Amino acid sequence: MHIVVSGGTGFIGQALVEELARAGHDVVVLSRKPRLPGQSSIRYVEWDARSAGSWHAEVAVADAVVNLAGEPIAEGRWTSARKRILVESRILATRLLVDALAARPRPLPVLVSASGIGYYGPSDDRLLDERSLLGEGFLAQLSAAWEAEALRAGQFGTRVVLLRTGMVLERNGGALPKMMLPFYVFAGGPVLPGTQWVSWIHRADLIGMIQWALHTPDLTGPVNAVAPEPVTMNAFCDVLGKVLHRPSWLPVPGLALRLMLGELGTLMTTGQRVEPAKARAGGYSFRYPSVESALRAIVTKGKRV
Repeated sequence: MHIVVSGGTGFIGQALVEELARAGHDVVVLSRKPRLPGQSSIRYVEWDARSAGSWHAEVAVADAVVNLAGEPIAEGRWTSARKRILVESRILATRLLVDALAARPRPLPVLVSASGIGYYGPSDDRLLDERSLLGEGFLAQLSAAWEAEALRAGQFGTRVVLLRTGMVLERNGGALPKMMLPFYVFAGGPVLPGTQWVSWIHRADLIGMIQWALHTPDLTGPVNAVAPEPVTMNAFCDVLGKVLHRPSWLPVPGLALRLMLGELGTLMTTGQRVEPAKARAGGYSFRYPSVESALRAIVTKGKRV
């Protein structure tokens, strides 16, 4: 397949692009900073996520588009300016891609577009699946608007898959390295209250799920990209301490996080208990179904490096 990937140089995108190339696909990465290819089957084409350009020609002949564009959610306090960046980097980039699809002579077979479980808003112990309603808050509204832009591609005959992603685990990016650091100095522990749910996925499974979505013709709409065993924050940190051979004894007060991070602090002090109902029903096989298997694989890999 000829696959175009936006956001292909980030924490998830870079690993995805390499895996797609290893699987024999021709991959074009839309990037603000084009680079020399690491593999002959990967090409980098310049785009600014705001305007038309030479990248249109790649979208015009693509067999699939994977849209991962968007500034990282948890990289800074949610000021008004930061919120605007988070919104525009997702909405405008996705709108630009879908507008390009409208100009194709034939419909694009499939668009896999990122979203997040923030769609469901802060929740309690309820188990949420793809049929659950839109929640409240900034992330819920952002996710809904992001998905609405991607769904416009359906008007042009494209199959659209929306990956509502949970916390992505790997050693070299995302939230996990920041969570691991206090454990190394024997100061690790859960973010209070500790009973909030963590819906997570190993990066290898997220990449596997994207590939599965590309090749599953009857899969459409929202798909929860989370592992089948969500855990509470207390349980997550207990397992993390266990695999690191460190205690999990020093809890982080939620109030302190909210004072430091403002509204962003709600990401760590609230959560959602989400299940991958469509992935289970569709036969996706998780490499890391339990948080212990995922964290052990990550820690063991880190020791080998």
